[in-house]
Amino acid sequence: MESVLDYVISPAGPADAAGLGRVHVRSWRETYPGLLPQAYLNRMSPTIHARRFRQQLMRAQAGAVTLIAEGAEAAVGYAQGSILKGGDRAADAEVFTLYVLRAAQGSGLGRALLRATARVLKAEGAGSLMLFVLSGNDRARGFYEHLGGAQFAEVAAQGWGEGVTETAYRWTDIDRLIG
Repeated sequence: MESVLDYVISPAGPADAAGLGRVHVRSWRETYPGLLPQAYLNRMSPTIHARRFRQQLMRAQAGAVTLIAEGAEAAVGYAQGSILKGGDRAADAEVFTLYVLRAAQGSGLGRALLRATARVLKAEGAGSLMLFVLSGNDRARGFYEHLGGAQFAEVAAQGWGEGVTETAYRWTDIDRLIG
């Protein structure tokens, strides 16, 4: 089995869009059967997602971070997050996405990606961090709980129909996550 030392984590730029698109689609197809509609998963397009990533990364915003994890051959994971604005928020920052391809899971890469993202957000001023995970994704929930995330809310997932919920996790002290 490969270890986290077999991967490189770096800031993503527009040139990484194709790899990000491939990882996004493949990870959703590996993770969400039975949790999200299969027809949607089948229709997902790496090319369309790559275009979205490219546009997003070409107009990077202050307080936002996208990190890519690459192995010897190609991208195998990524994470995105940003500082949250406004007075009524549950944390200073949020990780919006964290995906690692199944073949790279168990190597410590997910933990390294989450911690690296948290370090960037801390440098941007965050003292606390939150994220949402599909409530039925027991593996991801166990991962976040193992890293000290505390469940604090369950909300309806937007756009997936009735009965699909997300569980929110929070680290009130981002330093406890960074370790």
